[in-house]
Amino acid sequence: MRFVVVPQWQGSPSSRAMRLADGALAVLGDLPPSATTLVDVPTGAGDSLGTGVHRLSSVLAVAEALERELSTDDSPALVIGGDCGVEYAAVRHAVTPDTAVVWFDAHPDLHSPKSSETGSFSGMVLRLLIGDAADDLPTVDRVPAAEPLDPGRIVLVGARTLEDAEDVYVESRRIRTVSALDLAPEDVLAAVADTGASRVYLHVDLDVLDPGVIDGLLDPQPFGLSLATLIDTIRALTARYPVVGAGLCSFGPADAISASDDLGSILRIVGALTSRPAAA
Repeated sequence: MRFVVVPQWQGSPSSRAMRLADGALAVLGDLPPSATTLVDVPTGAGDSLGTGVHRLSSVLAVAEALERELSTDDSPALVIGGDCGVEYAAVRHAVTPDTAVVWFDAHPDLHSPKSSETGSFSGMVLRLLIGDAADDLPTVDRVPAAEPLDPGRIVLVGARTLEDAEDVYVESRRIRTVSALDLAPEDVLAAVADTGASRVYLHVDLDVLDPGVIDGLLDPQPFGLSLATLIDTIRALTARYPVVGAGLCSFGPADAISASDDLGSILRIVGALTSRPAAA
């Protein structure tokens, strides 16, 4: 699996969002140079393009650049953000109709542009991938077209901060969820099996972890997964299913020393995501 680093911060709602760029670059320093590409991110915040989605022009410019980079090579990629908005292009590029998207994240990222109170792209990226909010945000068509994501092929793992609109949406679209409470890898394997998929895309937002595991989180949420549980679950998935791609997002260290303290744990997750895949 190759590595594509995207130090995007413009999709985040946090006042400390630029730390996400620092976090992506910190991880970059420990990746093999021969297998790693860095995607340029605009220095400016960007414009909403009249949509109410903050910094949308920069987010879409990055999505287009990421799609171009991913299209240069057919091998699966681990896309390292930055904020979760980088997954818009990454998932669209990688996912096939027989793929389940396993979304390890404290937040489901299922707002629409109309329901979001923050106006952040990262908080609506999964909803946009499903395609239900496309009429509210037609400018996303700048990114090359892909089939909408089937809600029946999504498994939310560890989501524990759902706002009312997202909760209603999860119920209405019957999206599978696996609670962080007493989670075992077998629970996630069973949920993926229920989707009928034969491949997986793995999205990991580091805030799926308990705040005691990683310091560099901009929006830590209590009662998350342990590092061992996350890694064991990823390894169980990669042992059973071919991985078409993966994303790792939301590392926002306060400074270089803090980044160094967290990198050991993060690189263990990288190792799990890039472990030898199951045979197709």
